Amino acid sequence: MKRWTKRLIDFFLATVGLIILSPFLAIISLAILLTMGPPIFFWQVRAGYKGRAFSLIKFRTMLFGCDAQGQPLPDADRITKVGSFLRQYSLDELPQLWNIWLGEMSFVGPRPLLMEYLPRYSPEQARRHEVKPGLTGWAQVNGRNSLSWEERFQLDIWYADHWNLGLDAKIFWKTLQRVPQRKGVSLEGYATMPEFTGSKQKMR
Repeated sequence: MKRWTKRLIDFFLATVGLIILSPFLAIISLAILLTMGPPIFFWQVRAGYKGRAFSLIKFRTMLFGCDAQGQPLPDADRITKVGSFLRQYSLDELPQLWNIWLGEMSFVGPRPLLMEYLPRYSPEQARRHEVKPGLTGWAQVNGRNSLSWEERFQLDIWYADHWNLGLDAKIFWKTLQRVPQRKGVSLEGYATMPEFTGSKQKMR
């Protein structure tokens, strides 16, 4: 029953959000178009509930660029000023309101990660997929990208074991407070979160 209630809340808030924020989303789209050119959106296949694949949508924040060998340039060299601003305030994530509206995501839950990470999880870490991925989550309000992968997964699993509508409301409210502070946008020494290659030691 509480899952259906959560879905109804997600659908209602996503609908309201898309309507109210549509002028703001249009302004961001125009800024990206003028500074980076098309495309405006970045689509990527991510792992959702039960590990099922879905196409996550974000505002594009980086230029396309390769070195002499044809390899993509480091993320730090491709992020634009507009892209950096969007990332600092998590505005690049706003198009995921559409993913929420479709039921592929929730407002609150573990962040959806790459499909290729699935075989790299320990059985315990894989339990983060027992709930829908979210726009924000327990890990995001407790360190965000400044956490190690192991720390993030421990928080994700804790959320999967303890989630309820009251906890979701608490996380959502904390997110609104923390986003303007721009804390934990990236792990020290990295422009974006480094690739997860597997845990050095199994989680207990």
